[in-house]
Amino acid sequence: MGKVTTVMEGKYIYCIIGGKGKVEQFGPIGIGDRRDEVYTICFQDIGAVVSNSPIKKYSVARENLIPHECAIEEVMKSYTVLPVRFATIAENEDKVKKILEKDHERFIDLLKNMEGKKELGLKAIFKEDVIYKDILEKYKDIKVLKEKIATLPSEKTYFQRMEIGKMVEAALEKEKEIYREDILETLSPLALEVKTNNTYGERMIINAAFLVERHKEAEFDQRVQELGEKYGDKMKFKYVGTLPPFNFVNLTISVGEY
Repeated sequence: MGKVTTVMEGKYIYCIIGGKGKVEQFGPIGIGDRRDEVYTICFQDIGAVVSNSPIKKYSVARENLIPHECAIEEVMKSYTVLPVRFATIAENEDKVKKILEKDHERFIDLLKNMEGKKELGLKAIFKEDVIYKDILEKYKDIKVLKEKIATLPSEKTYFQRMEIGKMVEAALEKEKEIYREDILETLSPLALEVKTNNTYGERMIINAAFLVERHKEAEFDQRVQELGEKYGDKMKFKYVGTLPPFNFVNLTISVGEY
């Protein structure tokens, strides 16, 4: 017979919330494929939102990240949340309570700081057919060179085409910077904090997160709408509201230290 490996069970921690010491359940939405119940473990006036989970290393993959984020989003419907770093697993309930006790003041301060605030995300991407046409019209040197080699055989214009490619790339970066600055100047005054994340794909102009007070959200929405009207012919906007503040709080809890 083969050796049977026993996998230890622990408590997967999603986020920290304020509470009144009352255990609350959020449904069978835990990470993994077992549909574990997500619930709170409380200490005094704060709680950790957890589910049962094998003590294992979860891969950073969509099938794991999405349940992690969805559980936090569900809790956020009722509470201010402090997201905990992905794949944080404590040994047992006592260990979770020790974490809450030891870091009680820090968690309380962070909860007070995040109360009444939400993360809003914005991506802006150039429309492919429009931006390259704009570049040819705006950057005459590129247009002239492109027209100059248009009638020549492709094997004789390799280096010129390489040069045009580099010129278009530089022009695209210049255009992105112009629009990025305008977007940030329009939206940043309404945000307490702004975080610009890495863009992906050559046409993405901005990938930013804004920490906004709830009472300013309607005005922020209006500004995004105005940007859409102003630049809608050139770019597509992806605007996501009411996100957990992943970009502004991502607690790292070293469970072995408690």
